[in-house]
Amino acid sequence: MERYAIKPWEELTIRDDYMFKLIMRRKRICKKLLERTLRMKIREIRYLETEKSMKTQYSSKGIRLDVYVRDEKETVYNIEMQVRRLEGDALFKRTRYYQSMMDADLLAAGADYDDLNKTIIIFICPFDPFAEGRYIYTFENLCLENKDLRLKDGATKIFLNTKGVIGDVDAEIIAFLQYVDGVVSDNSLVQEIEQEIQKVKSEEQERVSYMTFAMKMMEERKEGFREGKLEGKLEGKLEGRLEGKAETQQMMLQIFPLLRANVPLPEISRRTGCTMEYLLQLQAVMQQDVCVQE
Repeated sequence: MERYAIKPWEELTIRDDYMFKLIMRRKRICKKLLERTLRMKIREIRYLETEKSMKTQYSSKGIRLDVYVRDEKETVYNIEMQVRRLEGDALFKRTRYYQSMMDADLLAAGADYDDLNKTIIIFICPFDPFAEGRYIYTFENLCLENKDLRLKDGATKIFLNTKGVIGDVDAEIIAFLQYVDGVVSDNSLVQEIEQEIQKVKSEEQERVSYMTFAMKMMEERKEGFREGKLEGKLEGKLEGRLEGKAETQQMMLQIFPLLRANVPLPEISRRTGCTMEYLLQLQAVMQQDVCVQE
């Protein structure tokens, strides 16, 4: 039985995606975190969108940029709380994907490729993505034959590691990373974030907004589970009748949407070439398996 639970509003911390984005919408906190991470002064930042969803014409897949801001020098930043450790190289490939989407978005806004903004992607990880014990890992493109020769393409990726023990980073960043891991110190940045979280939690409108968001996400997960479980069961029933899994999936792409839309079986048979007997069997499977236990 698949269980879905909404984390209570009172239990949210900076590690939770929703709370992280909410707190980073406080300009003074977001700006200070960037300044301490990069060890440079930023005069001003502005938010491009609360949640920037970017899609390109060659893909229907969208990505959500958790904190998407631009400073007075037109440098564009994306900051993400990456709580889940992804398998293999998926996390690192994700930075490449984010970079391509950010560049595509900037070009769509009218920039020439030779005038692309400098971009900095920052992942905050409650795990060590490279197992070297560093607080911070910073990546830029450089020449393998001459490490002093940089490509200067304006793209930087940074990983902040809460499990770090070595590295030259600002003391406030160390305190912040410990805070992400649950240690509330008297550090000024930590206290500023903690007090803001407590203030936000006391606001009824924010609680209502969170519950509305959480319920919507839960329903989407449930719907995805229902469809995935049903498709998996139907595919299993079909595999014994078709020559291979690829053919099964291709057939399902044709038949399943038609059955769900209640298209008459004779019409489905005409479109797909499947026999009425076969479609009746599939329909029976759907009627048996569509009730997913929740």
